[in-house]
Amino acid sequence: MKYNSVLNKKIAEVYYMITANDLRPGKAFELDGELYIVTSFQHIKPGKGSPFVRVKMRGIKSNVTTERTFRPDEKLQDAFLEHKRMQYLYKSDDDYIFMDAETFEQIILKEEEIEDEAKYLIENGMVDILFYNNQPIGIELPTSIELKVIKSEPGVKGDTAQGGSKSATLETGLTIQVPLFVSEGDIIKIDTRTGEYIERVSR
Repeated sequence: MKYNSVLNKKIAEVYYMITANDLRPGKAFELDGELYIVTSFQHIKPGKGSPFVRVKMRGIKSNVTTERTFRPDEKLQDAFLEHKRMQYLYKSDDDYIFMDAETFEQIILKEEEIEDEAKYLIENGMVDILFYNNQPIGIELPTSIELKVIKSEPGVKGDTAQGGSKSATLETGLTIQVPLFVSEGDIIKIDTRTGEYIERVSR
């Protein structure tokens, strides 16, 4: 009986652990007894030495944002928060307004709470809101999102993805580097963990 209890505990510990490489904007985890939510994530491969991940994270209790690096395989305690699918309505000053499409209940998230995630929000789009003790604390983004290019220099016929890059402004106001063949009106896929271009989805 004692053996089974120890085994179950070890299984539970493994089940609730994640690696630093599993982190992404909006992901929550526990560290040193504190609950954090990831606001930005970078996987870095230096020319020399081992790769690592650089994470910007906000403490839920302190509301203080800090930056820290981890080994990609470093173990972290997963945190399970309530997820609720809600519709992003609009921004008013520093407030972002969201609505439950079923109950029409509205909630507010402050700009400081979703500063990095906000650049991926599209009005009337659906997003996952994170709740802790019944209070909204942030947004969990998918690992990639599709956005429309609204401003960019014209592409040149025959350009390829290896032919260089240029700046492009997307429908949310986010500006990133894209291949030269990408044009205004194109729909492109973005990695929300790094803010980098992945591929062109449609023209």
